[in-house]
Amino acid sequence: MYTDFAYAYDRLMSDVPYEAWARYYAGLLDVYNVKPGARCIECACGTGSLTIPLALLGYRMTGMDLSEQMLNLAQQKARERGVSIPFIRMDMRRLCVQRPVDAILATCDGVNYLLDDTDLRSFLRRAYDSLKPGGVLAFDVSTPYKLSSALGDRIFTASEDQLVYVWQGELQAEKRVLDIHLDIFAEEASGMYRRIQEDQRQRAYERDELFSSLNAAGFSNVQIFGDRTMTDPEPDCLRWHIIAQKRSITDP
Repeated sequence: MYTDFAYAYDRLMSDVPYEAWARYYAGLLDVYNVKPGARCIECACGTGSLTIPLALLGYRMTGMDLSEQMLNLAQQKARERGVSIPFIRMDMRRLCVQRPVDAILATCDGVNYLLDDTDLRSFLRRAYDSLKPGGVLAFDVSTPYKLSSALGDRIFTASEDQLVYVWQGELQAEKRVLDIHLDIFAEEASGMYRRIQEDQRQRAYERDELFSSLNAAGFSNVQIFGDRTMTDPEPDCLRWHIIAQKRSITDP
């Protein structure tokens, strides 16, 4: 995943309000007393579009992703913004740190790409082990409603800024899995168009699955909020934000 796709990823995601997302996550972390200056890891960081704004807000960020191409773009963007961020190639299911951190994030659907319970539990256990006592895990997921009703069995097309794409979604309802196929045509300096094909798969997780998996990993104080809110999600909410805390040494 994301080998050739990294070439066009940021252009496809140009309408995502990453600066606002960063401010929202900063507020979410603040509720759990994780302040600027805290050491944080963003798993599945992609091209660093959220890692970098969080670093500019004062968090000591490290970005991790499976795609070397994505990480190369992230490093270049960080240099251009004047921030120093380590970007490391690592599978979030095998997360391993030299010393525990204050917070771990997995944003922009990273958890949706964990396709079975084993992968989800592996990530959550590794995240728990990688946090300081009292540290927090914060992530977001596209909701079951979004994958089934908003994206399932749909075709979207768009043309913008020398980029044309066709997005196709095919829902496997019984598995709560959405197969995504992208055909992207990106104009190069020569005036020729480069075709990039990308296949992805996302899984929808129900709220009770997330709660039970987080509790099984050892987390407490689990909360789920609606899309960039501090309130309970509405039934037709497209995104949930989840935050949970590692038990502190003083907890019973």
